[in-house]
Amino acid sequence: MLPTRQIPREEIKTLPLFAGLTPEQVRLAATPELAAAALRELGDCAVLGFDTESRPTFHKGEKPTGPHLIQLASDDGAWLFPVQDGQCAPELKTLLEDPQRLLAGFELSSDQALLQQRLGIRCGRVLDLVSCFDSDDARITVGAVQAVARLFGQYFRKSKKLSTTNWSKLPLTPAQQAYAGNDAWVALRVFRALEARGRLPPAARLKADA
Repeated sequence: MLPTRQIPREEIKTLPLFAGLTPEQVRLAATPELAAAALRELGDCAVLGFDTESRPTFHKGEKPTGPHLIQLASDDGAWLFPVQDGQCAPELKTLLEDPQRLLAGFELSSDQALLQQRLGIRCGRVLDLVSCFDSDDARITVGAVQAVARLFGQYFRKSKKLSTTNWSKLPLTPAQQAYAGNDAWVALRVFRALEARGRLPPAARLKADA
């Protein structure tokens, strides 16, 4: 049984820090050659941590223009794929739409909607990890920070300042790359922990074992 108590944020901040990826484990697919190498590597994975980043909107009525970055994580690290001029590599589209591969992440509805609207990508199989957690207060959604605290007893620190940076502007800073890579990788770590505890939805278990 997974814990359902919503851990207060101030309490979470007292927990040991969650160890994220090293800089060497976060790689930017900045050229067609690097993107091809990344996709060959990721193509062997049945499950990937998944997230996207978009330049934020600040004005009423302003329409989002993202995603500007697509993040995919294996057990070994994360790859970051910049999206420029509203285009991405056809091979990346194929990977994301592959029904034999499971993409695991948190609060993915807007990510999927923008991928479809802006890039014509319909993700093949997605597990929104939010659905794997219950709370004593049904109004509360369990995101990555709360999930890491419950499963690992650790604090996954996320920077609000970094989350609202301009993800469409290249080159990305090392801090941006670390933030983006860990967002995808932490989803895979949570997936693996749920898998080990036998707490995945049946459909996700079948897909993960494919």
